[in-house]
Amino acid sequence: MNRWQSLLSQGERYVAALTNRLRLNSLKGLVSLFVMGVALSVTVAACSGNNPTTEANPAGGASPASAQKQDVELTLVGYAVPKAAHDAIIPKFQEKWKAEKGQNVTFKQSYGGSGSQTRAIIDGLEADVVHLAIGADVNKLVKAGFVSDDWTKRVPNNGIVGETVAAIITREGNPKNIKTFADLTKPDVKWVTADPKTSGGARWNYFALWNYAKKQGNDDAKALEFVTSAYKNVAVLAKDARESTDAFAKQGQGDALVNYENEVILARQKGQKLDYVIPDINISIDTPTTIIDKNVDKHGTREVAQAFVEYLFTPEAQREFAKVGFRPLGDLGKEKEFVSQFPAVKQLGRIDDFGGWQQAQKAFEDGGQFDQIRTQIARS
Repeated sequence: MNRWQSLLSQGERYVAALTNRLRLNSLKGLVSLFVMGVALSVTVAACSGNNPTTEANPAGGASPASAQKQDVELTLVGYAVPKAAHDAIIPKFQEKWKAEKGQNVTFKQSYGGSGSQTRAIIDGLEADVVHLAIGADVNKLVKAGFVSDDWTKRVPNNGIVGETVAAIITREGNPKNIKTFADLTKPDVKWVTADPKTSGGARWNYFALWNYAKKQGNDDAKALEFVTSAYKNVAVLAKDARESTDAFAKQGQGDALVNYENEVILARQKGQKLDYVIPDINISIDTPTTIIDKNVDKHGTREVAQAFVEYLFTPEAQREFAKVGFRPLGDLGKEKEFVSQFPAVKQLGRIDDFGGWQQAQKAFEDGGQFDQIRTQIARS
């Protein structure tokens, strides 16, 4: 006999004794028996090791979404460009989750500048999942305590869900015969970009130039000289990518505009006539995704949020990214339709070649490398 059975037996003997004493001959006796019975039942239930209500919740103190009967909502926060892909991917994921878990998933979505969205999350926007333009922004969320520092290890491809490269958009017919990043340093060429101090996308442009110089075998001093000569030819250093595009396309500034390949492809799909080249020495522009650990545990959405992030790497989802101009990951990129859509890049650099974003970001801090370049240009 275990101790709970012993406790129950003792209780039964006590009730029997009480019964004999009260003889059930009054309302007072009946009430006393009822109270004692309830108390005994509660005591045994609370102490029983088999009681399912005593099972511990998962990490974070929130039950898995799939264990909850009610529907679940995810908040997806991203930079503006991949919205079209997400709009196609989300219904596919919802159908899959419903079939597997019997649960409806609804999405709230917010899109804007990557840096602005990152600040909004830190300031209280309760995102469950993010898709940002630059790894440096995820690092800010890690530093602020919103994302675990192992985020690159939890999904394929180190968390990089969308890849593209830098494109040089030219005037119709490419009258200046611009083909490589070196052409942006020619005396008769003026070009437009956003300011890397204020634009995440412009930081990729900066490292596309730096990568080109390094791939020519230059040391850091020569690479800095090359990048400085390119920025001397900038006609407009806009606040962000939208302003730089307007300066080139609507205001007629410059002979060329450096932008993401995927944005150019999407613009052409919408009917805009754009001439552009993809330099064959280029840099992989990597856009990361992750769950927001602090918020998914608070909301009880970790399971479904993680499943959605993992789904973004599947061939089904990657096809949707490819439709809006991102280069598909893995073997999917070898399929005929994508080989013809995306020009080959002979030498592709990555931000890891420059120490990753934790190191590379220092170029844009106050007094950093880019400030030195602007100071040099102002003196010349």
